[in-house]
Amino acid sequence: MKYLKVIAFTHKQIELKELGKLVICQEDLTEKLQQVKVQFGISELFYLATCNRVEFVMATSHQVDRAFAEKFISFLNMGLCSHYMGTFLNAASIYEGQEALNHLLRTSCSLESLVVGEKEILAQLRKAYENGREAGLTGDYLRLVMNCVVKTAKEVYTHTNISKNPISVVSLAYRKLKDLKLCSNARILIIGAGETNRNISKYLQKHKFSNFVVFNRTVEKAQLLAADLNGEFYSLKDLKNYKSGFDAIITCTSATQPIITPELYTSLLNGETGRKTIVDLAVPNDTAPEVLEQFPVNFIEVHSLNEVAKKNLQERYQELVHAEAIIEQNIGEFLMQLKQRRIEIAMRKVPEKIKEIRSTALNSVFVDEVQGMDQQSREVLEKVIAYMEKKYISVPMVMAKDILINN
Repeated sequence: MKYLKVIAFTHKQIELKELGKLVICQEDLTEKLQQVKVQFGISELFYLATCNRVEFVMATSHQVDRAFAEKFISFLNMGLCSHYMGTFLNAASIYEGQEALNHLLRTSCSLESLVVGEKEILAQLRKAYENGREAGLTGDYLRLVMNCVVKTAKEVYTHTNISKNPISVVSLAYRKLKDLKLCSNARILIIGAGETNRNISKYLQKHKFSNFVVFNRTVEKAQLLAADLNGEFYSLKDLKNYKSGFDAIITCTSATQPIITPELYTSLLNGETGRKTIVDLAVPNDTAPEVLEQFPVNFIEVHSLNEVAKKNLQERYQELVHAEAIIEQNIGEFLMQLKQRRIEIAMRKVPEKIKEIRSTALNSVFVDEVQGMDQQSREVLEKVIAYMEKKYISVPMVMAKDILINN
């Protein structure tokens, strides 16, 4: 358990607008993580980035402290100045061992989320782990950890009311959009075809909005989302040439610099002067601050949802006790599972050794005696040895597990 470590930067210590500075470009992510894994001798590693947290989950025997975190973040070359580096390191939460597991379980159950009870974080955590696994960054240890994480989250969502009438960041954004009373044939531009935009699109479609145009760097993903929405699709680079007007923009990309600049916004308006709506769920924001200064805009973004989230936290506080009890139970079960796994790994060679002993006995030590037997006697001997071999393999394993359980 002591090898599990987490370096976390979350909305609890860092402004959401600043948190985006820690996001790694998707194009460079795998290569950077592979390099940092080798550089610091980390056995297993994956990276989680959402609208309200950036975390590095790892299995390593090295001490992970502030000094390690500074070297780790510096090596990733995120382009942080010394001021931001110091600010982020002071705000970092570092977890180790059972405390790290407890943090991951609380995170997966949304107890650490901006909005308690939203299930989106579990899907994001699973996706982050799967990306790491597919890139060869994780192994057996984090596999066991994630099995525990998923099992615990499912139990919490099933056996408590923590997600009753769920209010995720996406649903909060939709509710604010709904309050603006856009007509159902409003022209909606969707920039980015990732999970967040897919989710908010489902809300829009469910409530009879039907006029969608999707832009994305990868045209194939734009096409898939547009097909679901019965809308049009284009490459993101075509956005600057779009002249059909809009009433609302929904944007959420992984860009590290603003996409919607005053120049682009002017082009998209194409002469229209009325107040428009932008729903910006990206971190950092896809919308340049100058757009809000120069144009009349109803602006909905992650940071503005914070006050609503606090209210929801108070309403759901009574469910935290039940969720924490489930988490505590699962931590106990996982610690036992980890001990059993260590025994299984330690005893992997037992079957091989017993087979070697059997072969030596039959083909060397007692070879003359065996050859002097008739066919029927040999068959009986083979059955006896096979039976004993099976028992010698299984009995020690069972006994070792019994010792663990009873002690």
